[in-house]
Amino acid sequence: MIIIKVAEMMGKHKLNQKAVSDMTGIRPNTVSMLWHGTLKRLDMEQLDGLCKAFNCQPGDLLEWVPNDEGS
Repeated sequence: MIIIKVAEMMGKHKLNQKAVSDMTGIRPNTVSMLWHGTLKRLDMEQLDGLCKAFNCQPGDLLEWVPNDEGS
């Protein structure tokens, strides 16, 4: 399972969802889904915008954790 750590980065940079939306051009509803961890697909353009906004690498935003089902 891939975990998107946008909420963590937003807290670290003291940014709210509207600010992230304004900085990245990502729709507010999509930023909300990123924050709640419910987004199913992340576009490369969105990932690029997030990296620019947080001045980070993609690996700072994404984390892989094994599923409990032994996968």
